[in-house]
Amino acid sequence: MGKRLIAPSLLAADFGNLQHDIEMVNASEADWFHLDIMDGVFVPNISFGMPVVKAIAKHAKKTLDVHLMIVDPDRYIKEFADLGADVLTVHYETCNHLNRTIQAIKGEGMKAGVAITPHTSVHLLEDSLEDIDLVCVMSVNPGFGGQSFIENTYNKVSALKELIEKKNTNTLIEIDGGVNATNAKRLVEAGANVLVAGSFVFKSENPTLTISELKKEIA
Repeated sequence: MGKRLIAPSLLAADFGNLQHDIEMVNASEADWFHLDIMDGVFVPNISFGMPVVKAIAKHAKKTLDVHLMIVDPDRYIKEFADLGADVLTVHYETCNHLNRTIQAIKGEGMKAGVAITPHTSVHLLEDSLEDIDLVCVMSVNPGFGGQSFIENTYNKVSALKELIEKKNTNTLIEIDGGVNATNAKRLVEAGANVLVAGSFVFKSENPTLTISELKKEIA
């Protein structure tokens, strides 16, 4: 539970110059690349699909953390493994048989993540925590970047950390949405391990420096 990682979200990158932003993350103190895949069905937006993930994987030199905000994610598990995903996260709200999905992800050699939206209780994951490598707590309503952080997230993270300690697992807690220098330290103090930062990084004047400052905040 000691890991504290920064995962810039490429949803906020400059898609007209994507390779430049990928190389910036490679050279920065960031730990992971976070890729949000949206289908326009589960969430009211469409982001990017397999060809873009393939292009990112070609240049990325760090862990690929793929977050599927899509219905019926089981259809694409093998495909994302083949594309180079290291962590594959599915939404609790889209899985009829969560344990089966988790095992399918692990069967393809990836770490298995489960995401929950702001209205979903962390306690719904209690019976599955032993099998989950990462829980992604959405701190905004999924679908769009640049939203304001939901303050109740701190309580959810604390409750989730208690469950993880109770179950004695190594499950990582990831926060996705509205992360910035103001809330980063408090989030890791509550129990978060991985902070996803999109707009805060890529819309800043110096993204490399912003990543470095975030790392210092959570050190």
